[in-house]
Amino acid sequence: MAYMTDIEIAQSVAPAHISEIAAGLNIDDKYVEQYGKTKAKIDFNYLKETDAPDGKLILVTAITPTPAGEGKTTTSIGLADGLRKIGKKSVLALREPSLGPVFGIKGGAAGGGWAQVIPMEDINLHFTGDFHAIGAANNLLAAMLDNHIQQGNALGIDPKKITWKRAVDMNDRQLRNIVDGLGGRLNGVPREDGFDITVASEIMAVFCLAADIADLKARLARIIVAYTYDGRPVTAHDLKAEGAMTALLKDAIKPNLVQTLEHTPAFVHGGPFANIAHGCNSITATRMALKLGDYCVTEAGFAADLGAEKFLDIKCRMAGLKPDAVVIVATVRALKYHGGVAKADLNNENLEALEKGLPNLLQHVSNIKDVYGLPCVVAINAFPTDTKAELDLVEAKCRELGVNVALSEVWAKGGEGGKVLAEEVVRLCETENNFRFSYELDQTIEEKLNAIATKIYHADGVDLTPAARKQMAQLTELGFGNVPICVAKTQYSFSDDQKLLGAPKGFRITVRNLKISAGAGFIVALTGDIMTMPGLPKVPAAEKIDVDDTGRISGLF
Repeated sequence: MAYMTDIEIAQSVAPAHISEIAAGLNIDDKYVEQYGKTKAKIDFNYLKETDAPDGKLILVTAITPTPAGEGKTTTSIGLADGLRKIGKKSVLALREPSLGPVFGIKGGAAGGGWAQVIPMEDINLHFTGDFHAIGAANNLLAAMLDNHIQQGNALGIDPKKITWKRAVDMNDRQLRNIVDGLGGRLNGVPREDGFDITVASEIMAVFCLAADIADLKARLARIIVAYTYDGRPVTAHDLKAEGAMTALLKDAIKPNLVQTLEHTPAFVHGGPFANIAHGCNSITATRMALKLGDYCVTEAGFAADLGAEKFLDIKCRMAGLKPDAVVIVATVRALKYHGGVAKADLNNENLEALEKGLPNLLQHVSNIKDVYGLPCVVAINAFPTDTKAELDLVEAKCRELGVNVALSEVWAKGGEGGKVLAEEVVRLCETENNFRFSYELDQTIEEKLNAIATKIYHADGVDLTPAARKQMAQLTELGFGNVPICVAKTQYSFSDDQKLLGAPKGFRITVRNLKISAGAGFIVALTGDIMTMPGLPKVPAAEKIDVDDTGRISGLF
């Protein structure tokens, strides 16, 4: 039987005009800025002028990623459609895909099967230009920094202590470490430099955490780009850059409204990676979805130890949000992979391997339930190869922890396949909720790192390299000891070693670098060999993407 690809399914559905989607949410025309027939930006001033109460906040997260796939975005979209199927007014709040993964390993990231947001080609490619604006603001700051040094360096910036990198939204390992400013005195000051991928830029984090234009400008002003010869931090404000940077971002900060295949409204806005950034869509989009729906379904990147931890400890803390329920997505196939089964053999029933892999799921469940005090449900993203015995085993093990399991068939059936999950989520939203953070801000930097490592990763503790320990002392002295921590860590393991699958024990987390993101308001802790500029794989997804003579795109899966 021949299956339609994701892009073929997306192209087979006629989208409603975006003005109809906005009208269905009762958004006044004065707030709607259309980008063609299927996309619009909603003016953030709507949030200042509405008195609508907040709906329920549902966070969708997942087990530790594997090559077998989990389907977190697909489940989020299908859940929102499922809620509509059972008569609830739901609105989605998702991240924008980065061009890096689209052309790299992952391919498109707008859901899958019959649970997608559309227009998926636009969402996966240039969309409304937000990421280009973020990259331009990032690189304007870099240009103004280097120009300041070129024009006499009145601030006394030490070229060897520049922390600000340029950015491009593409996986390009060649740009990780470069030397620029070559070619003589008129072409700049020669120095070592490098690029981050745009989604790892602090501008992206600032963009996603800013409440409005004024807050955006204030956060941009606080960004630290370098240090002087005598060790003083130099900010974007010192370079008089925040006004121009805000001008580049003034339209991008408005959330983007699109729709699912079933015409459920969806805000797709902002997209920091969760392995090297904080992994959540913009606060503005989430707040808008909460005001416009009775249920806001949102997701956080990668697994619960990364995206959900940062959503709860950083985003919720900064925005004053409190989730009403959490969905943890898993597949039988991925759990068998964590149990040691090769990808080629995942279609075969293997209860022994499934039991070996289940601790990964159960540890994520325990973290959400016991560390954060939140009600949760496990959503099994169904595959045709799942057997009844395998599904029964997952359900039995989760029930031992007092957590229900719901089979999600949204990939094959859309919202109809998400009704069971939707009913359980509605029930959970009315249950006891004792939300708390995994650490307190008044703890030391090292205490916060240890709290995340021991409570969330289940490590024995944290080891700081001498360089990281020195940075910790400096950051504390500069007054940054009381901000949240954003850990950059491999997404493939609870540990900082991607080869340790399942729920490993007896390991420690090594922190090799601590860097303040003063505009975002958190400290980034780099662990293991994590990099802020990914590279393309041996066979990039870009090789399969094409466009025909009519402009119709293929190969985005």
